[in-house]
Amino acid sequence: MGVIKGICVSEKKGTQKQEVYQAELREDWGIAGDAHAGKWHRQVSLLSFEKIEDFRKKGAEVEFGAFGENLIVEGYDLSRLPIGTRFQVGDAVLRLTQIGKQCHAHCEIYKVMGDCIMPREGVFTEVLKGGHIQPGDEINIIE
Repeated sequence: MGVIKGICVSEKKGTQKQEVYQAELREDWGIAGDAHAGKWHRQVSLLSFEKIEDFRKKGAEVEFGAFGENLIVEGYDLSRLPIGTRFQVGDAVLRLTQIGKQCHAHCEIYKVMGDCIMPREGVFTEVLKGGHIQPGDEINIIE
C-alpha cells in the first residue's frame, strides 16, 4: 500500500507545478487544469516521496512539484515497477506507461545540484478511470 503525499499541477507548460489539496483525474486525459494533461501516454506523472527525501538529504531545498511531478507517492519505488502496472486511488485507476524521460534542457535543480531525479525516477501514467483524489488517499497496485 502507498499513500498520496502531495498533488501538484501547473496551468502552463514550462512553469513549476504548485501543490493543490485535491484534484480531479479525468479518464483518458489526466488531472483537470494541468497543462500536461491530454490524450497521450504521459497524462499524470508520479515520483516516489522517498526519492525526493533522499535528494533533500543531499542538500537540495525542493518543494513538492519542483521536479514537474503531479503525484508524490510514499510506499513504492515507482521506477522499479513494470510498464503496465495499474494503480487504484479511490475510484480512479492509472496505468504505468513510461519510466523516466529524456531531459532536453537541464532544469534549475540540475543547474544548482548537478543532478535531477525526475529523468530516471519519475514515471508516467494514463488515466483509465477518473475520480477525485487528495493527499492522504491510499494508492494501491491492482494485481
